[in-house]
Amino acid sequence: MQYSVMVEYALHSLVYLIDVPEEESIGIKDLSVFQGLSETYLSKVFGKLSKAGIVSSTPGVKGGYKLAKSPEEISFWDVIEAVEGVKPIFQCKNVLKDNLMHLDKECSSCASANSSCTINLTMLEAEEYMREFLRNKTLAWLNDELNHVLPEKLRTDSREYFIRKNSN
Repeated sequence: MQYSVMVEYALHSLVYLIDVPEEESIGIKDLSVFQGLSETYLSKVFGKLSKAGIVSSTPGVKGGYKLAKSPEEISFWDVIEAVEGVKPIFQCKNVLKDNLMHLDKECSSCASANSSCTINLTMLEAEEYMREFLRNKTLAWLNDELNHVLPEKLRTDSREYFIRKNSN
């Protein structure tokens, strides 16, 4: 299983929106230049985040994006779902139906053909554990973690970069 780079771009970009005052926003161009990302690609990411209600856009020359909810209300899973869509990781192909034991039979009444696949159930359960873990990790949590692991000057300089951009 692999998430696209859009998820990483989204989470990194959303962190910078946390400190944006309510009456302001950050433009895609500023976010893309600051992070060294493609503006076009980041626009696609933010289109998905906007559609999911994670960010809201402000039109105009000074327009851009800001969080549509508090950082405590936006989970990693919300971002993944917005960017990747809703799809199970494991795709059960019902291999049992082609099992040699069933080839010459009408198996609509066979117990083994009708029972839930243990492999599928296990994979679905594992996916649910992962989803629950990611639902419990929010942007607020990420922001706190970054405050602990990154130098304070880096965090301050990042915030000041966007403040300067907004004041121009």
